[in-house]
Amino acid sequence: MRFLGIFLFLLFPGVAIGQQDSAFIAFQEEINSEFKDAATSPLSEKDRESFEALDFFPFDPDFRVEAEFLRTSQEVPFAMPTTSEKKKMYVKYGELYFTLKGKEFKLNVYQSLALSQTEEYKDYLFLPFTDPTNGVTTYGGGRYLDLTIPATKVVQLDFNKAYNPYCAYSGGYSCPIPPAENKLGIPVTAGVKKYKEH
Repeated sequence: MRFLGIFLFLLFPGVAIGQQDSAFIAFQEEINSEFKDAATSPLSEKDRESFEALDFFPFDPDFRVEAEFLRTSQEVPFAMPTTSEKKKMYVKYGELYFTLKGKEFKLNVYQSLALSQTEEYKDYLFLPFTDPTNGVTTYGGGRYLDLTIPATKVVQLDFNKAYNPYCAYSGGYSCPIPPAENKLGIPVTAGVKKYKEH
């Protein structure tokens, strides 16, 4: 049973890849559904009427990696700058160490003080990041990943699920700006691409 996946891949090329793609397809369907719904979409009414789907990079299994999670305790809450004058309070929750495209990286993960007080989002963690694709093929202000508080020291990071802040689609939003320490030195050609002229 341990080598069943390898056996199926050799016997039926594409089976293993298809299984890996299922989470990516579900992510695409979910986010596109949200953008079509007036109650959850960041798009203007005009843009929503003509909206069909967001533009994604093709799924790349190399951008799905395992990271070592290090909990950082006794962190001091701070006001994370946003795209408006508003500042939102976060606390650094931990650090993620991983290898991507043969290079080692570290990203900080944060917890919103406001969301941590709600039942629905008490386990929610926020991972904002920037990379060299910003302003070229992706939104200039960086992108986000959603995580939950891990039960183990191993976390799966799937950059195929990287998404844009609402500010990439419309004005009037106050979006956290990724801290300078969360800059990746390689292009992350995975996840959601930039939207139109934004």
